[in-house]
Amino acid sequence: MTPTHDRFTALQRALHWIMAICILSMLFIGVGMVSTIRPDYLTLVSIHKPLGLAILVLALVRLVVRLVRGAPRLPPDMPEPMKLAAYLSHLAFYGLMIALPLLGWGMLSAADYPVVAAGVRLPSILPHSNELHTLLWNAHRFLALCFFALIVVHLAAALFHALVRRDGVFHAMAPWR
Repeated sequence: MTPTHDRFTALQRALHWIMAICILSMLFIGVGMVSTIRPDYLTLVSIHKPLGLAILVLALVRLVVRLVRGAPRLPPDMPEPMKLAAYLSHLAFYGLMIALPLLGWGMLSAADYPVVAAGVRLPSILPHSNELHTLLWNAHRFLALCFFALIVVHLAAALFHALVRRDGVFHAMAPWR
């Protein structure tokens, strides 16, 4: 699709900001889960699993909307390396928003833990295997840390576009006019 608009649609902006809140919450809940053995652990897990599934569904919806609606053009005076960085970072975001929940689901399946959403037990997506569980747990943890780093870089880039370049890139996703 060739974009002709200067802002993302209201739906795209809403999905972006809702997912930003969900993902940041998820990252902090995940850190809390791996750093405690107190009874709070079970509460955090009971939030983490359905929130991960919600992020997966929202990410898939967001990807479809992005493919259908496209995105505003980047400023013509933006240096090519910055355009490439924007493109690659968005690929990484979509990849991580989809991969992390699937890794979590696979990890739980490999550990033979149930994944329940809205009272419905979801099927296991991988066979029971302690070795596979460990591998997926490590991958999930590593990619979550990468996701956190990507978010920090994304925030820095957003502030750079808003405060330094003032080129409309931040405005395209800003929740306000």
